[in-house]
Amino acid sequence: MEISSAIGWLWALYPAQLGVQPLPAGASELFGIPLAFNPVKLLLLIGWVYLCLYCVQRVEFSNVVPKSCKGIANVLTLFIGPVLLLGFLIAEMFKRPAAERGGVWNMITEGLHDVGRSIRQSVPIGTKPPAIRLLDSSGTELKQIYGHSKKGQDSHVLNLTEQLIWDALEQRASDVLIDPKTESSYTIRFRVDGVLREIERMEAGTCQAVVNSIKAVSGIDIAEKRRPQDGAFIAKTNDGTVSFRVASAGVLNGEKLSIRVLNQDASIFTLDSIGLMEKQKAIIEAAIVKPSGMILMCGPTGSGKTTTLYAMLNSIDFYTRNVITVEDPIEYVLPNTSQIEVNPKADITFANSLRSILRQDPDVICVGEIRDEETAAIALQASQTGHLVLATLHSDSSASAMIRLLDLGVTPLLMSSGLSLIVSQRLIRKLCKYCKMPAHLGQAQIREFEKKKINYTNIFQAVGCDRCHQTGYYGRTAIYDLLTLDDTLKVAIANNAISIVALRKEGDQRGKSNLQKQGLLKVVSGVTSIEELTRVAG
Repeated sequence: MEISSAIGWLWALYPAQLGVQPLPAGASELFGIPLAFNPVKLLLLIGWVYLCLYCVQRVEFSNVVPKSCKGIANVLTLFIGPVLLLGFLIAEMFKRPAAERGGVWNMITEGLHDVGRSIRQSVPIGTKPPAIRLLDSSGTELKQIYGHSKKGQDSHVLNLTEQLIWDALEQRASDVLIDPKTESSYTIRFRVDGVLREIERMEAGTCQAVVNSIKAVSGIDIAEKRRPQDGAFIAKTNDGTVSFRVASAGVLNGEKLSIRVLNQDASIFTLDSIGLMEKQKAIIEAAIVKPSGMILMCGPTGSGKTTTLYAMLNSIDFYTRNVITVEDPIEYVLPNTSQIEVNPKADITFANSLRSILRQDPDVICVGEIRDEETAAIALQASQTGHLVLATLHSDSSASAMIRLLDLGVTPLLMSSGLSLIVSQRLIRKLCKYCKMPAHLGQAQIREFEKKKINYTNIFQAVGCDRCHQTGYYGRTAIYDLLTLDDTLKVAIANNAISIVALRKEGDQRGKSNLQKQGLLKVVSGVTSIEELTRVAG
């Protein structure tokens, strides 16, 4: 009776807010058994309490409520809860920049999505993650590799392994690093939006068991812990199939494991979604529709070259043009194209693959990376013989890309006749739209903006909330520098009229300046922060 009295007291506390009328007689019976309380009212009460708690969380991380008032607001929200939710949604909607505003229904939908995501992310470590299976390259499940072991310890390790991969997918990690910190502990880190963050520390014995599980499903020799090894595995979820590439190496205090997330949905990459300005987009589209020529993507490791390459490929009509790619590894699956993965052990190299591709009547050839003189020469020759070639090259700028080709032994005449467009890019993190706030600018910065007649009223800074894992950033966009090789520049290159020293100095400075200008446009539009632009482009 004490429980029923407490429930009755709580029910009486919220009659006006819930607006529920008394239920008819007999409603408090279940299968003919009389109950001391009404089960429908109890369910409504539980739902109300959970909504109130969720609203308290929204108040705590909302920019609408001043920090000095959040204590009082939290107490009030516990009582009137969802009544304030609509008000906060509308207030946050109008607080966002005009480009990011949506309807009230979209705001509510996003809120419900966030609730579901927070529930999924709250699954404790060591429990079985929902709907994920790890398979080796032959399709054998991890549990089958372990021989259907029902031992409690083995089951715990398998669940930890699956949970680790699930968390990496949920947090949009591009890489997972498992490092021995000391002889007794390991650290697990995710690279999200290009920045490493430590997820947890794990006891060495447990983490070594997890490492062995990943090595087993990746086809790597578990007994070998010193020699570098490579492998791959697959994870199947409700959203589809994701591939992973694994590399192990013996380091101080143990064995290090690096896991690269591959085979995401390539259809999401378009020229409209990767951060191009309208003028830049028009230049790239004009180069893609040409029947021949080379478009060269350049930038340091992790600058998003492959993503831009796939965005270009997605703008090509695969039904009227024969598209063949050579990659190491195949990071995204493109339907209606022929994708070849480099395998040096089987003598499948970039150069050998390009030779065979030229005999397969290609219209568009995509080269994952130019690494040697032979690959560069064949790709440029293909661009002269009626093929559109898309390729990537590791270099800091567009000018450095031309110097790199010269260093690889490409003749100036071949380079000038084959190259049509060089795209240099960097990735810059976007501010979290839920927690960003107007930036506090110094007087010197304000004077500088006013001197250049730049509107600084829409500049924001990072704060940090649960949605962005306290980083203040969520997602990335790109900034670009495009160099079109017109006839004048091609003649100068072919006649060796351009000094390499001058090209490197002037070209790098110009490229860096263009990247800074593109980044500044994203700063003043509220997409990123001044600190992030400084980190990426200087």
